[in-house]
Amino acid sequence: MRICIVAEHASTRFGGEAILPVHYFRLLRSRGLATWLVVHSRTRKELEELFPHDLDRIRFIPDAWLQKVSFRLSTFLPRRLAEATCGVFNQAVTQLRQRKVVRELIRTEKIDIIHQPIPVAPRVPSLLFGLGVPRVVGPLNGGMDYPPFLKSGESTITSALVSIARRFSDLSNTIFPGKKHADVVLVANQRTRRALPTGTSGRIIELPENGVDLEVWREPDVQIPVTIPRFVFVGRLVDWKAVDIVIQALKDCPGLTLEVIGDGPMLEPWRTMAAQLGVAKRIQFTGWLSQSECAARILTATALVLPSIYECGGAVVLEAMAMGKPVIASNWGGPADYLDASCGILVEPASRDALVKGFADAMQLLADSPAIARSMGAAGRERVVREFDWQKKIDRMIEIYTELAEQSVVSATSKDATMTNAPV
Repeated sequence: MRICIVAEHASTRFGGEAILPVHYFRLLRSRGLATWLVVHSRTRKELEELFPHDLDRIRFIPDAWLQKVSFRLSTFLPRRLAEATCGVFNQAVTQLRQRKVVRELIRTEKIDIIHQPIPVAPRVPSLLFGLGVPRVVGPLNGGMDYPPFLKSGESTITSALVSIARRFSDLSNTIFPGKKHADVVLVANQRTRRALPTGTSGRIIELPENGVDLEVWREPDVQIPVTIPRFVFVGRLVDWKAVDIVIQALKDCPGLTLEVIGDGPMLEPWRTMAAQLGVAKRIQFTGWLSQSECAARILTATALVLPSIYECGGAVVLEAMAMGKPVIASNWGGPADYLDASCGILVEPASRDALVKGFADAMQLLADSPAIARSMGAAGRERVVREFDWQKKIDRMIEIYTELAEQSVVSATSKDATMTNAPV
């Protein structure tokens, strides 16, 4: 098989879905499969460092001037509105330019399968259609909204415009039916399945969006004892990650400490908040770290905390579980797909006060009960190895590719036979 991975971007540093194309390309190449990657040039330097021997198999798509203007405009809009308008526009322009490159690869490299793993949002249209080879999209993961107590605080204008953008998505997916008419549509959960564009016709298969590289995120032979209760957050510092919930919870948990790993626009506001609440001395803002460095930090923590209130996936949850650590997370979106009572604590986002109290109670429980923390950690590790190992995920993807390639050959053979036997 000859496979082409097409993605908006691919990076181990961006966070979120950007790492998914990296894993697909890396692992398929490690299996000896002929694989190409078509991706935006914004991560060119990183990919050149990651894949120095495969650069002939990577095609980079630069920004168009319209995308630069659109990005600047997006900085003046509320985040959700910016994503639903300028974000979708920029992705469409990139995909339009990727179409030309993919067509050329189909012609010159005889590509058998096209796989578009991101964007994972189910209603963002795909321009990869009508290319003459089988196509896979996903796993998609979305259909998210804010918890009711937060959504009620959203401005009427933003809510209305987001609603309009969502309704427009059906029209855009009719004009650009790459997802509606993909041969296989992978979805991470039933929530995403319900959010698919109306009229999706391909085979729908449920498969987790995220996996874990157990070579990086591995449990040590002997767990390092945690002498001082210490909790860690890993992720982009953006408002919907809601680290402020844990900062406020820390005020009610004397003796506990928090390390915040990541960078982003909320760094200074949250640092200021910690000082105002009198907990700054118990919080360490570390900045961005590599995956191996994050793994080392999680290994010495009591648990991972993820108070996010708009998390479709949450790969860091699986990574902490792989390290044999329990997780405390909001019971909203992706983390609820990965965690249960055996390996973590899910806090109901009934209100802001409920979240703060829930995280405070959960952190104190794990700090006071090391045996419970160890038991949850062991259960989480077992679950990750059983269900979320990237190698097993690639096994499943190869099965899907193979089925599609074989069906394509049969279909082409049947078509040729029909044409041969047609009356002149």
